[in-house]
Amino acid sequence: MRKLIIALFALVPSLALSAGGPSVPLDPVDIDLTDKASIQNGMKIFMNYCLGCHQQQYQRYQRTAEDNGISMEILKENLMFTGEKTGDHIKNSMPAKDAKEWFGSTPPDLTMVARVRKPEWIYTYLRSFYVDPSRPFGVNNTVFPNVGMPHVLQSLQGIPTKVAATAMVDGEEGVKQGERIVVDGSGELSPEEFDSAMRDLVNYLVYTAEPTRLQSEKLGTWVIGFLLIFFVFIYLLKKEYWRDVH
Repeated sequence: MRKLIIALFALVPSLALSAGGPSVPLDPVDIDLTDKASIQNGMKIFMNYCLGCHQQQYQRYQRTAEDNGISMEILKENLMFTGEKTGDHIKNSMPAKDAKEWFGSTPPDLTMVARVRKPEWIYTYLRSFYVDPSRPFGVNNTVFPNVGMPHVLQSLQGIPTKVAATAMVDGEEGVKQGERIVVDGSGELSPEEFDSAMRDLVNYLVYTAEPTRLQSEKLGTWVIGFLLIFFVFIYLLKKEYWRDVH
């Protein structure tokens, strides 16, 4: 019992760290694993902007491509950059020791991040970076304060700045109603296009977290149907066995 209590107390700091800061309202995101075009675009964004630091060492290139309608030719030419084989796991070449020195901690593997975090959390987090000169990489995040990660998607979004949100009261502007993030328009995408791209990236991460989810849901429907039909036969059999008793 004593060892169990000690182990539970040892877990408290890691649980606090995993919470990622104070609770903030999370934005809804439309996850649709049947939307293959969305997952394809999400994979492209991940390979181009995230894989430099974050691996998906429990997911294979070939499995991802086959599940989402990506040909081997497109996979090799556009989504594989360091000479891997299609059957390899999705890894990067960044040494873990160097990554820990550069970022303060080794960037986590993102294969199952959507099972650790809610999709709404990831979607809001990706869109919540803002300029903060006091931080090592010059940015901070409202969902995960003091996160040790640069805003790698800034070229797409533009430069985000956190400003006070105000509201009209008695015909006068100036009553503070929290804060919001605005961008300067220098990004490759409009705000609506950036939100859509982040939805695609989250859709892809939800897929990699559970690649068999669609098959499991389909199988589950058949199993429930079978049990319902089986219950009818069991009920009739029970009535037959107990007919003379009643």
